[in-house]
Amino acid sequence: MQVRERVVLLTGGARRLGAVIARHLHQRGLSLVLHYRSSTEDAERLKAELESVRPHTVILVQADVLAHDAPALLVDRAIQGFGRLDMLVNNASSFYETPMASASEQDWADLIGTNLRAPFFLSQRAAPHLALAHGAIVNIVDIHAERPLKGYPIYSIAKAGLAMLTKSLARELAPDVRVNAVAPGAILWPQAGTSDGEKQEVLARIPQGQTGTAQDIAGAVAFLLLDAPYVTGQILAVDGGRSVVL
Repeated sequence: MQVRERVVLLTGGARRLGAVIARHLHQRGLSLVLHYRSSTEDAERLKAELESVRPHTVILVQADVLAHDAPALLVDRAIQGFGRLDMLVNNASSFYETPMASASEQDWADLIGTNLRAPFFLSQRAAPHLALAHGAIVNIVDIHAERPLKGYPIYSIAKAGLAMLTKSLARELAPDVRVNAVAPGAILWPQAGTSDGEKQEVLARIPQGQTGTAQDIAGAVAFLLLDAPYVTGQILAVDGGRSVVL
């Protein structure tokens, strides 16, 4: 089914998982407001790629989601550019180790800020427009929102908060806006590098015996946005069964 004219705001949409989600939603017929922080070249290439298929369907917005004016900037740009906002995907996220002995207040501010505070206030700013469209929000959570990842306590706490934000907003914004989340498992290995031994240890705990793909996540996001009108307050694990045995 092709969806025409509706607009989705996607944070962290220039590269990696965000870019795959952007391509998939654009292919489904949505117009995109793509947020990025510093990946200007990646964002411009992606915009050119998508608009070679459907012109005038992508707006780029550069912002630091930790900035207090970011929610207003992003939502207002969507309304100025397209005249409407139907959907929001909170994908932008910081991810790095914060061992208990060395974690700092700056680590807390960054990880809680990008993974929890920014999605809350962006959802707050977007909510009136989403309600007019009977739209939807999808948050990108993590399977470690339920079972913490050793060495990453602040990140795990932040994603647990985002999971509760998903359920809370599903009640707060009902019946006009649906709010769900996708919880990826082993999809893209961390950019900091993962040893072969660590990878094999993770794979051994996945019932399907392999990592997933970014396209698996993009498909789940599209399902919750476009194909699940009676689904809200749910967190869909896309993890090959890993959360069953963690």
